[in-house]
Amino acid sequence: MISTLLSIIFVYVFILLGYMAKRIFKDDMNPKTLTLMSVYFLQPFVTIWGFSTAKLHVEHVYVPLLYLGIILTLLLPTILLGKLIFTDIKERAIFSIAGFVGNTGNIGIPLGMALFGEQSVIYTTLINIANVFVVYIIGVYIYSRGSFSIRDSLFNIIKIPIIPASIVAIFININNINLSSQIEEFFKMGAYAGIVLQLFLLGTFLQGIKIRELHARLFIGTVTQKFVIVPLFTFIVLQFTDLPPLVQGVIFMEMMVPLAIANINLASLYNCRPKDVTTLILLTTLLFIPVLFILNWIIPYI
Repeated sequence: MISTLLSIIFVYVFILLGYMAKRIFKDDMNPKTLTLMSVYFLQPFVTIWGFSTAKLHVEHVYVPLLYLGIILTLLLPTILLGKLIFTDIKERAIFSIAGFVGNTGNIGIPLGMALFGEQSVIYTTLINIANVFVVYIIGVYIYSRGSFSIRDSLFNIIKIPIIPASIVAIFININNINLSSQIEEFFKMGAYAGIVLQLFLLGTFLQGIKIRELHARLFIGTVTQKFVIVPLFTFIVLQFTDLPPLVQGVIFMEMMVPLAIANINLASLYNCRPKDVTTLILLTTLLFIPVLFILNWIIPYI
C-alpha cells in the first residue's frame, strides 16, 4: 500500500509544478495553449505508444469490450437523469460524462502494477485504450454540447487527431508491423511528454479555483456516480463472468480511479466550465486515497 501511495504522489508532483508555474507567471501561462498542444499534438503519441507496449490477442479483446459495455449501459440513464437534475446545460454535460472518464492511464496503469504485478499491464493498457475512445468520441460530443450545436459537436469529433492515430496504431499492432528502435523511442518520448503535459495542465487549472464555488448538486452527483453507482454495477456484472480473479480485479480497480485529466482538455477546449471540472478532478483524486484502502480489502473477494 505504501508503494502504491508513493507511486501516485510522485506522479502528481508534476501537478504541483503546473500550479507553481501558473501562480508565478499568471496570464503569461495560458492553459488554453497547453490544451491545444496536448490534444492536437501529444495525445496521439500516447495512444500509439500504448498500443506498442502490448500485443493484441483475441482473448484480450473481451476485457476492453466489457469495460465499454458497462460504461455504455450506464451512460444513457445518466444522461436522462442529468436532464432531470440540472437546468444548466454545461453542468448537465459535466455530470453526464465526467464520472465515466477515469484516469485509467496515469493512475490506472501504475496502480495495477502495484496491486497485481506486471501481469496486469496488458489489461490496464487495453482498458486505457478503450477509455481513449470514450473520451474522444462520446466525451467530445457531450462536452461540445455544452456550448455547440449537434452538428458542430459531431464535427468536433472528426477534428480530434487521436481517433485516426488510434486506428493507425491498431493496424500496425494486428498486422505485426515491426517499427525500428528509433521510431519506437520517438513515440515513447512523445508519449511521456504528453503524460507530463497533462499533469502540468491540471496544475495550471488548479491555481485560483475556489472549491466553495462548485455547486453541491454537481459534486454530490458526480462523486456518487464515480465511487458508488459505477463500482456497484461493475461488481454485479463481474459476478456473471468467468474471468480470472486478476482480470476482474483490474476491471473493478479501473472503474474506481479518479476523474481523468482529459476531462480538463475537453472542458477547456469547448468552454464547458473547466474550473468546475478541475475542482471535481482534485476532489475525486483526494477522495481516492481512502478508496485505495477499500480497494485493497474488496479485490480479494471479487
